[in-house]
Amino acid sequence: MRFTVDEYSQRFKMSKEMINSRLKSRRLNYIIEDGTTYIIVPRNSLDDVQKERIKQASVEPAVTTTTSVESTPSVPTIKQVKTARPARSKTTVGTIIALYQKENLQLKQKIKELDQKIDRLIGDKEQMLRDERDRIEKVYSNKDEQLKTILELVNTKLMLTQDSTVHDVDSTTEKAPEDAIDATWQQSDFVELRQYLKSLGLKPLERKSIKKRFAEAYGSDVRVIQQNGQFYLDFSKYDYSDLLRH
Repeated sequence: MRFTVDEYSQRFKMSKEMINSRLKSRRLNYIIEDGTTYIIVPRNSLDDVQKERIKQASVEPAVTTTTSVESTPSVPTIKQVKTARPARSKTTVGTIIALYQKENLQLKQKIKELDQKIDRLIGDKEQMLRDERDRIEKVYSNKDEQLKTILELVNTKLMLTQDSTVHDVDSTTEKAPEDAIDATWQQSDFVELRQYLKSLGLKPLERKSIKKRFAEAYGSDVRVIQQNGQFYLDFSKYDYSDLLRH
């Protein structure tokens, strides 16, 4: 036999909360058809209480009282004594309902306690995740600051090294007239910018200003060519007089 949740609740005097709890824990067999849940109950496994109720409804106990005219009114006869039966204590419907209500209250209390434990566990887990996230962000923030400091130190050291090298070369190199140098470099089609600026005998600040000008024009000016991180000049194709001014 199969019942809907409402039919099962009415038939077996069980609350819907308890039925849903047993469905979730798979203590009841059920199927779902067209969005409706049907609880499967074999006929041979009906609840003992339901069997007792059906039996009590179908059979009414009969008590026969036999009176004997032959006996004295004040003394019961042998037949009367034999037919008198002791009253048996019967389980009433009210008692069964009270037991179900008590069990229902106990289950509700347990469910409430389990829900509270689940909420605490979820809260603790979320707090742990937040703490771990904050710790990781703090570690990465510190690493970023350290990396920035190291890069700044390296860049500063490289700049100081380059400036000192350029200064030594400039002090020991004999300067040539600018027009003659330009003519020499223009004979070559492809010239590296840093070497070209060194050959002009410019001051470090002037070379730095021209390099910055090329860096700003890179990407928007087709004349600015970069390879392996270095800028190159192609005198055979372009005129760089505006970028090389100082």
